[in-house]
Amino acid sequence: LRWSPWGRPGAKALVTAGLFVTTLWNMRFFLNPYKGSGEDSKHREPLVILVWEWPSKQVPNVSADVCRELYGITGCQLTTERQLLHQADVVVFPHSRLQPGRDRLPKERLPGQNWVWVSLESPSNTRALAEWNQTFNWVMTYRQDSDIFIPYGKLVPNRSATVNIPAKTNLVSWVISNYHRTQKRAEVYKNLSRYLHVNIYGKANNKPLCKDCLLATISKSKFYLAFENSIHRDYITEKLWRNSLLAGTVPVVLGPPRANYEQFIPSDSFIHVNDFASLEELATFLKTMNSSRYQQFFAWQRRFSVKLYMDWRERICTICTAYPHLPRGHLYTNLQSWFNS
Repeated sequence: LRWSPWGRPGAKALVTAGLFVTTLWNMRFFLNPYKGSGEDSKHREPLVILVWEWPSKQVPNVSADVCRELYGITGCQLTTERQLLHQADVVVFPHSRLQPGRDRLPKERLPGQNWVWVSLESPSNTRALAEWNQTFNWVMTYRQDSDIFIPYGKLVPNRSATVNIPAKTNLVSWVISNYHRTQKRAEVYKNLSRYLHVNIYGKANNKPLCKDCLLATISKSKFYLAFENSIHRDYITEKLWRNSLLAGTVPVVLGPPRANYEQFIPSDSFIHVNDFASLEELATFLKTMNSSRYQQFFAWQRRFSVKLYMDWRERICTICTAYPHLPRGHLYTNLQSWFNS
């Protein structure tokens, strides 16, 4: 450096030194761009999601980057290999696969690792929940207030502006495999059938429909009995999404209140059993409906189309999308109380 007569660096020397220091400071980021907090560094790696046991009987191959290849979700690695437990950010436990006794679960949970309880069944069909209190950090269900919300289906915007109503040959149909007289839907069907004929398919009536026959058969009916096996908030299953809306029939629903359905689908796209003072009144409404009124139930098709969630890979990949916004350090101390609320 060139020194001034008063023993201090000259102005030009100060500027040169300042530029040199600034250059070195910037180069540290260029040479080591990922150095930062451990949390920031961790998020740049693929999020590893270990499915402790696959929800369905058939386990798909998830060795490839299925979230990106199938659903456009990047930075997400699914695995079913339990030896990767110590690398997993999230461990998924489907309730249908949980065995009695905690000895079937991992012996330890890594710091920062989150466990997810998964169920698509209603509380009425879910047993032994109290055993899993103080076990899971997040829940993943059909309930809208879940940490990870996985509906059976939804309406997505489209621009087709067309309405497609299949040709009709009968009035009402119902597909039922597990018929129990104690269920509300059995009682409603029994009383409704006094006033109109219902075409019944499924194992309960010894008329099972093959996978490719289901929609083709149901579509011939004007109305479909989208009766849920139990009545709980947000419990709206494929009976509405696939068997009714996708098939091109008008759903007659039995489930949560009308206001709950209207959070998912337009108010003029379905008929609720509770809309009528009696089942005789409902039957009369269905039998006497004219063509113009019937077509109004399909107005939603001008703005929406049905998206079904059928693949567990897609459901589990959504964990990666939700992950940055999920609560940290949370534990469901009373899972049973939450699910039954």
